[in-house]
Amino acid sequence: MTRRMAVLSVGVVLLVVFGVLGAAVPVPYVAQVPGPTFDTLGEIEGEPIISVEGRERNETEGELTLTTVGVSRAGLSLVEAVQGWFDDEVSVVPEETVYPPGRSEQETRDANRQAFLTSEEAAEAAALAELGHPVKVVVRGLSDDSPAEGELQEGDAIESVVGRPTPDLAALDAVLSSIPGGTAVEVGYTRLGEPGTARVTTGTAEDGEGAVLGVLVREQPAAPFDVDIAVEDVGGPSAGLMLSLGILDLVGDTDLTGGATVAGTGTIDATGEVGPIGGIQLKMIAATEIGAELFLVPAGNCAEALAAPQPGLTLARVSTLDDALAALEDLRAGETPPGC
Repeated sequence: MTRRMAVLSVGVVLLVVFGVLGAAVPVPYVAQVPGPTFDTLGEIEGEPIISVEGRERNETEGELTLTTVGVSRAGLSLVEAVQGWFDDEVSVVPEETVYPPGRSEQETRDANRQAFLTSEEAAEAAALAELGHPVKVVVRGLSDDSPAEGELQEGDAIESVVGRPTPDLAALDAVLSSIPGGTAVEVGYTRLGEPGTARVTTGTAEDGEGAVLGVLVREQPAAPFDVDIAVEDVGGPSAGLMLSLGILDLVGDTDLTGGATVAGTGTIDATGEVGPIGGIQLKMIAATEIGAELFLVPAGNCAEALAAPQPGLTLARVSTLDDALAALEDLRAGETPPGC
């Protein structure tokens, strides 16, 4: 065998070895891709994403679609990572940005799911505040072995205890602190717009001072109807803005889309402030694939969005829920909303 043939043979063997290793050896990266989209005005497997109890849902046209990012399992192979770096529809990122060290994949999914559920509450609060409903003390749920079981339920607005008004948490705490545990009390509440009275034998506070009703409560706008959101396979807080808009379209007095397909993303808090999210460019790809005409972009993501424009997709910069509503009003009027 000549020297040249020997070198070529060794080179081929090394290439095969490195190819096998590259396909098998994991690297600390994950791949993000455009995830599924969900029309907040629509259904999943025949069940509405946003349900309304206590009033009729509005008849709506168009779509208000939340966008998501799909994530691969941890530990891409070297070959998969390299392929992803050259694919415009894949984002290869360090594993710890998606799966924090010290936390399992399941724990991460659980945390993301809880973040989504928290964003549901904020989305509802922001929408109801936009509609002008007053803030009250609202039941979020009942504690284990609650003395209020069968008397109070999630969504009830607590109006009074023993005849004393409870317009906020401080007032409720003050009333309960003045009552011994084990006392039977009358609780005035509003449920789906109708007043009612519950009779609850209170429990004793953990510190032994005062009484408890055995309910979890929060201050939020209270409406004469109940809103329920059901999206099982989405995690994280980035759906908040689109959920708020979906609620407003279904219970407000304006058809927000005018029949258009609108997509977007962004966190939202109870005051209507919209925050930035991750994966904006991948979400824009998903929006383009469903034929969206307008994409609502959190102001903090505008630079990223402009770096990867999608053909035919108009971007609207939003910092608040009011900004998003203004952008939709422009769309209905045939005008271009303020962009990034």
